[in-house]
Amino acid sequence: CISSRLPRSFPAVPILQALLYKPLTPSVIPRVFHFRASPSTKISSRFCSWIKPRVPPQDFNIIRAGFSANFTAMTGSSSKQSSSVYDFTVKDIRGNDVDLSIYKGKVLLIVNVASQCGLTNSNYTELNGVYTKYKDQGLEILAFPCNQFGGEEPGDNAQIAEVACSRFKAEFPIFDKVEVNGSNAAPIYKFLKSSKGGLLGDGIKWNFTKFLVDKDGNVVDRYAPTTSPLSIEKDVKKLLGLLDSLKQQHIIPSLLVK
Repeated sequence: CISSRLPRSFPAVPILQALLYKPLTPSVIPRVFHFRASPSTKISSRFCSWIKPRVPPQDFNIIRAGFSANFTAMTGSSSKQSSSVYDFTVKDIRGNDVDLSIYKGKVLLIVNVASQCGLTNSNYTELNGVYTKYKDQGLEILAFPCNQFGGEEPGDNAQIAEVACSRFKAEFPIFDKVEVNGSNAAPIYKFLKSSKGGLLGDGIKWNFTKFLVDKDGNVVDRYAPTTSPLSIEKDVKKLLGLLDSLKQQHIIPSLLVK
């Protein structure tokens, strides 16, 4: 039925009222009552069995049918789960909304970047090289600045853009600065981490952690901050279908020779 941690003493009627689309009437529960509970007490099927004889069938059905919608209203959570990267909307570095569904059919490399990290020069340089080589074949690199690791992205969006676009000549899109860990982590990063955990847990370990996403919006791989973008090239080519085309190029001439 319902499983939740509860305080040591709690009113049962307001909980039931929250589950119903109408207030409880005397025909449902004749009076207010309290339960004594330990912190780990759960409202379980035993509780439901206990109250069921006192609830008219039509009202009890409302309790069961209406629980999901009312629980969402009480907690602000939703049972709807995001199934792909395309379900998210983020902000670009100018503050404009970007629906990630515009990247449907493309291979994505998503990276949390920083301007003052020891990995900045090598990663921006190699990301530029990979992007230039495969952007026309369907690769997009999405860069999300983050200041959670050593305070190495302290600037505002204008300063970040200056470093990425002017100093490193990045042609791939740079997005709004986000948090990637903790309760304030951007929803897209919560999804990425839940889809592909790291070696020592789901949390992002440092700047330039990389996620590879296929053409259907599924997270297929995750790479450590120290992983060179050039070393990911083979995986990118595989998702782009370029390895298959190369195989065909070698197979057809060999068949003609035979």
